[in-house]
Amino acid sequence: MTKPNQPGSSQLPWWRREARFLDRSLNPLSRLLLLAVAGLFVAIAFLPLWRITLIAPQYEEGLRVSIYSYKLVGGNGGQDLVEINNLNHYIGMRTLEQSDFVEMKWMPFALGLFALIALRAAAHGRMSQVVDLFALFTYFGLFSMGLFYYRLYTYGHNLDPKAPMTIEPFTPMLIGKNQIANFVQYSFPLIGGILMVFIPVLLFGAFWFSRRSRDVEGDT
Repeated sequence: MTKPNQPGSSQLPWWRREARFLDRSLNPLSRLLLLAVAGLFVAIAFLPLWRITLIAPQYEEGLRVSIYSYKLVGGNGGQDLVEINNLNHYIGMRTLEQSDFVEMKWMPFALGLFALIALRAAAHGRMSQVVDLFALFTYFGLFSMGLFYYRLYTYGHNLDPKAPMTIEPFTPMLIGKNQIANFVQYSFPLIGGILMVFIPVLLFGAFWFSRRSRDVEGDT
C-alpha cells in the first residue's frame, strides 16, 4: 500500500524512480554474492591469467609463457621464455621483458581495490554500489583486453628490418590458434582469466536477487 500523500512509484518522474531503485537495499543473498566477488578479485591477483604456447617441429613439447597480473613466467623453469626471446631476436621482434609491461605494476593494486569496493558494497548493501562496481569492472575488463591486444599487435608489427630472418608483420592470436612462420601459436585464458568471467555473472546475480526489494522510502 502507498503511504498517504505520497505518489506510487509508477507516478514518479523517471529520474525519481531511477534514484529510488538505486537506493534499494540488498538482500542477504546479494551480499553473499558480493563477498564471493571480493574473494575472486583477491584470487585472480595471484593466479595465472593467460598462457601463450609456441609449437614447432624442433619444439614438439612447446614453449610456454604464463601471464600473471604482476609477472611473466616461462615454462620449464623459465627457460622457455629465454628460448622465445632468442627466437624473437632472430625475426627482429622485441624481447619479452617484464619491465616493459607497465600494467603489471598497477594491476594487482587495481584488483585489490575492486575487492575493497565489493566488500564495501556488501557491508553498505545498496543497489547503486552494485551498479557502480559492475560499470567499473566492465571498463577495467575492456581496457585490459584492449591493452593486451595492443601489446600483441606492437610486438608482431614493430620488427627489425635488419633481422637475420624477414617475415611479414603479424598479430599473435588473442584467443585461439595462429600460424607464425613454422610455429603454431596457441593463446588461451588460464584459471585467473576464466574466473574473471564469473565476476560480472555474480554481480548480475546480486542485482537480480535484490531487484524487487522494497524502496527505502515510498512503497510499504
